[in-house]
Amino acid sequence: MSVPVWVWLATIAAITALFLFDFAFHARKPHEPTMKEAACWSAFFITLAMLFGVGLWLVWGPRHGSEYFAGFITEKSLSVDNLFVFVIIMARFTVPRIYQQKVLLIGIAIALIMRGIFIALGAAAIAQFSWVFYVFGAFLLYTAVHLARDHFRGKHDVDEPSQPTRIERWAHRWFPATTDYHGNQLFARVDGKRLATPLFFVVVALGFTDLLFALDSIPAIYGLTKEPYIVFTTNAFALLGLLQLYFLLGGLLDRLVYLGLGLSVILGFIGVKLFLEALHTNSIAFINGGEPIHWAPEIPIWLSLTIIIGMLVVTTVASLLRTRIARVAER
Repeated sequence: MSVPVWVWLATIAAITALFLFDFAFHARKPHEPTMKEAACWSAFFITLAMLFGVGLWLVWGPRHGSEYFAGFITEKSLSVDNLFVFVIIMARFTVPRIYQQKVLLIGIAIALIMRGIFIALGAAAIAQFSWVFYVFGAFLLYTAVHLARDHFRGKHDVDEPSQPTRIERWAHRWFPATTDYHGNQLFARVDGKRLATPLFFVVVALGFTDLLFALDSIPAIYGLTKEPYIVFTTNAFALLGLLQLYFLLGGLLDRLVYLGLGLSVILGFIGVKLFLEALHTNSIAFINGGEPIHWAPEIPIWLSLTIIIGMLVVTTVASLLRTRIARVAER
């Protein structure tokens, strides 16, 4: 799919405008969004993403349209899983709810920039080195095992105590800080000195976390499409509305007990898909003498979309049923 430069520029400008609107509208006056507000804005951004996908389907055909929807659903699901970490970070720094919107939006903006860099690097690597598919596939399989292990260890417990990370300790050494919040400011002047507030270190923690998230999400989307334009737009629309989703699902995250397990299956499946595609374009000398392996099965995008949606439905329903049964047993 050849995307004209003007389409790229228009898309980037539109995404940037949406982020700026989101920031200006929600961070202008610190407040805790109501469930109704969060639900309406979440529905707005998801509808916008769906309409964009329909337009892409009509302009570039069902194949690319299916790749977009499979990618968007996967990236959005990974974003929901990331919300667990956001909750832990907010709890660790005891961030007042009315100030959480600003730091979350800054963190989301950092995530989009980082993913843009990773997308460009990934596209360049894939164009030059077909063996990158093996690397992406291996990383996704490793991530899938890691997610499954975390699930069985109960590592998504948002009430668990957590120690400051190395990046946070590094930030504290380099930036003089105050332990008091000064509204939603990242820096404040105290006794004539300019000091970093706790919100600044929340942004640092979110930024570092976003870097780790990008390492997972970019290989995952490249396992579903090789088009950089689709990779970028699926990531952008997955991040848009993540702020509202955080407040909307905040009380429901502890009920999605099988989400990590479901995502591990999805990432494992995409990892296998990448390996199979790497075999079709194989150029590594010690594998089949450096020749492509044409008998390796191909996984069509419709099957990928079916498996992704099916796994998310099963894990969500199973999670809600388990939570309901546990609550009934407690009575």
